[in-house]
Amino acid sequence: MPKSPTPDYRAVAERIKSWGRELGFQQVGITDTDLGQAEARLARWLALGRQGQIDYMARHGSKRARPAELVPGTLRVIAVRMDYLPEPQARMQAALDNPTAAFVSRYALGRDYHKVLRRRLQRLAERIEGEIGAFGYRVFVDSAPVLEKPLAQKAGLGWIGKHTNLINARAGSWFFLGELYVDLPVPVDAPAQDHCGTCHACLDACPTGAIVAPYELDARLCISYLTIELKGPIPVPLRALIGNRIYGCDDCQLVCPWNRFARLTAEADFRPRNGLDTAALVELFAWDEAQFLARTQGSAIRRIGHLAWLRNLAVALGNAPPTPAVIGALRARQDHPSPLVREHITWALGRHLGRGTQT
Repeated sequence: MPKSPTPDYRAVAERIKSWGRELGFQQVGITDTDLGQAEARLARWLALGRQGQIDYMARHGSKRARPAELVPGTLRVIAVRMDYLPEPQARMQAALDNPTAAFVSRYALGRDYHKVLRRRLQRLAERIEGEIGAFGYRVFVDSAPVLEKPLAQKAGLGWIGKHTNLINARAGSWFFLGELYVDLPVPVDAPAQDHCGTCHACLDACPTGAIVAPYELDARLCISYLTIELKGPIPVPLRALIGNRIYGCDDCQLVCPWNRFARLTAEADFRPRNGLDTAALVELFAWDEAQFLARTQGSAIRRIGHLAWLRNLAVALGNAPPTPAVIGALRARQDHPSPLVREHITWALGRHLGRGTQT
């Protein structure tokens, strides 16, 4: 039986990028698996304990920084990005500036990005398979021990900014990342170069000082960590700094000058659902667990659960103006069965009624 001809991998790489754009990715890049520098940075970050309760960052040994150990046979990583910005940044800022409004990080307003990108990457893999035949691959979307930002930088999708998010010179930073580990020796792209220069806008804007130095984030201070990853009480000294942010934080992206090039998403899945882009704190605090589950179905928000949702909202209500509606909402849940929720409500009421010892 005649042997199948070896594919023209340069041509395959070009078709992969074309197919990716057809599937809705704004950019596709390819890199090798050498993450030695990123592995050293990760080890230092973990040694300093800056991961807090994000225990999974320390799991899996060296597999996170060594793709071929995680998926044996991996030769290349196909990295993709997809824009998600659902509204003009001025509208976001207006929501942040309204202390009675609930601010949800804009990546979480629509459908869970994990599902959207994973489905598209699977279709990309199937297109490749249809072109060259069976090959080894695995799809990742923020779902396994993968250093997605260093991989994306090496693949030319952007550079890791001082706030530790990926920035693209033509598109800003409002995008999701995904990866396809493959065993194909396709040509790689040139890595992106850093263009942050002397700018320190993100460091100045961080409400809690979580960006402790350029390119260094202490997750334990980050509002995204505090409202999403942290399982217990939010540290009292940080509560007033959270403002009205109930799920995540976008401040460092809002001030980044490169985001003047960001474009609104064309993906219907990333558009706001259930009015979460304009909701009031009091309104969301009234949701019982059934309402929370129903209205966050298919959303990344659901992963934190109803108790953390109420915890976050109680803090935001404690930071809101002491209107009768705000105080009434807090009092209505004063006897909540969860000690976690009750403790944050007590703190919030203490701020409004003068009984708190912490501000």
